Amino acid sequence: MLNIEQKKAPTRHRVLSGMRPTGRLHIGHLFGALDNWVKMQETDDAFFMIADLHALTTGFENSSGIGDNIREVLLDYLVAGVDPHRCTLFLQSQVPEVPMLSLLLSMIVPVGWLERSPTYKDQIRELGAEIATHGFLGYPVLMTADIILFKADQVPVGQDQVAHLELTREIVRRFHHLYQPVFVEPKARLTEFPSVPGTDGRKMSKSYGNSIMLSDTTVEKEAKIKTMITDPRKVYKGDPGRPEICTVYYFHKIYSQGELPDIEAGCRSGALGCTDCKKRLMKTMGEATAPMVEQRLELAKNPNLVQDVLSTGNRKAREVARQTLGEAQDAMGMARTPA
Repeated sequence: MLNIEQKKAPTRHRVLSGMRPTGRLHIGHLFGALDNWVKMQETDDAFFMIADLHALTTGFENSSGIGDNIREVLLDYLVAGVDPHRCTLFLQSQVPEVPMLSLLLSMIVPVGWLERSPTYKDQIRELGAEIATHGFLGYPVLMTADIILFKADQVPVGQDQVAHLELTREIVRRFHHLYQPVFVEPKARLTEFPSVPGTDGRKMSKSYGNSIMLSDTTVEKEAKIKTMITDPRKVYKGDPGRPEICTVYYFHKIYSQGELPDIEAGCRSGALGCTDCKKRLMKTMGEATAPMVEQRLELAKNPNLVQDVLSTGNRKAREVARQTLGEAQDAMGMARTPA
């Protein structure tokens, strides 16, 4: 008899992630997160949200633009390949079970746990004491509610975010110790989040004004590429360059892979000047991103886009969230929230 080894089907995890609607997304978001989301929606039970409640934790004084930003972020999700037919795509505030669970968890989380967060301390120093609101302090509790309400067993994070997820795990363990097991204790799915450089060589960030947006037209991208920082030692054509420290070369590795050996050799020898190197990037980046820009313009013509895309996802998310919240309320001896 032939001994045929049975192959196990890969484990299908439930994952959750999201972004705050603080404006249009940039290329750093694409390579740092969205590309991974597109892969996860094919292999996992994926829940992706637009975290508009989280946007209020630092943007409460100027919240009038959140509605428009929800639309902008949704457009960027869609053109990046996030497919509402392959994942659950929802708006955080439209799942009222999220703030309700956050409130219940806040009753059991010691204040000291929140105050010791490095992120909390760093942002207080950076943004000032006026940001030290109850909601900002409780940001990790709201984040915990996001994750455990959907019983996500894995959360995609970079190595620098593992400590944040550990607080979620502590809150789950405390709840289970006080009451009874309800939630899944999530694990970090360590994901390589590349630090994509902006036009000035620093990490790409909207706050630095150095971003190339997913929605930028070809002309806008070309104008930004012209300003990109290159090797400071390569001043004139003929000067040998160091592509490994050049922002332009970083993007050539993404958009000009077929030409990369020639570009690297030309840079090192000095045969390729920085102006011509940038022109080559303008061409390859423009060709690669034009379909995404065109698709975005077409989608933007639909005034009902947000409602059409999110209605199904919001409903599915609420079904899952309602069940988990009910289990938590039962465990705590609280009356269940009416459906």
